Amino acid sequence: MLAGTGISSVAVGLAAWARVRKAQAKLAANKTRLNETLPVHSAWWRDYAKTEGDLLYVAIGDSAAQGIGASAPKNSYVGVIADHVHAVTGRSVQVANLSVSGATVSLAVADQLPRFSSYSPDLVTVAIGANDIAAFDPELFSTGIRTVFAALPNDAIVADLPYFFFPWNEKKVAVANRILREAAAERGLTVVPLHESMRRQGLRGIFTQFAEDLFHPNDHGYRVWASAFLPAVTTLVKKRFPRQSTGATTQATVPETQSDAQSGSQADAQPDAASDPASV
Repeated sequence: MLAGTGISSVAVGLAAWARVRKAQAKLAANKTRLNETLPVHSAWWRDYAKTEGDLLYVAIGDSAAQGIGASAPKNSYVGVIADHVHAVTGRSVQVANLSVSGATVSLAVADQLPRFSSYSPDLVTVAIGANDIAAFDPELFSTGIRTVFAALPNDAIVADLPYFFFPWNEKKVAVANRILREAAAERGLTVVPLHESMRRQGLRGIFTQFAEDLFHPNDHGYRVWASAFLPAVTTLVKKRFPRQSTGATTQATVPETQSDAQSGSQADAQPDAASDPASV
């Protein structure tokens, strides 16, 4: 009797182990598949930046801005915001998406800020720092985020760090967001509540907001990200750009070297916090 019970327990344990291994293998395959989309999304945004518009929107960020995990690059929060600006103002929008998948704050300083200085944007959004959480250094983060914010126009819109779900990461996120808000206040920048927008989704957000790699947002997740930005974006563009019913009056000016500059830096960076589904 006892021997039979022991054999049954071993069988159950082996079956459970096999299921875990199968799930791990599937997740690894999903991550590999999405990583293969990094250069595809990067190329799409470089091409899309060539489309002229009345307004110029510049985004600084990481793979969330690139739209990794979405059904199409345009479904990233950057694409959702651009479409919203067009709907609100009646003006066409040119998007210079400077983001790089896997970017940390220090990498944004080194790579994205030099390119950003070439633009005269009508709208700027920044969502950076999630990839700093895995190896979080408060002092390094503080220095980097202040450097980023110092380069922004006064009406730039920045997001706090996303919700990480897991307590051991949320402790670090709380410190990072406190630093970020202090740095933004020093510059008078608007901070939008990305963290709270995700947290309000509750535990179901784990199952509804993420792509199949359980790491990057899916289309719904990117709409949640965009929802954090849209009230501030709407207020800004309505004030600066009264609705235009039809036609284009002016076109945004983009540096001629923009496409070339992006080409060398967007392609191959990988996320630094691959075990954390909320960092991108």
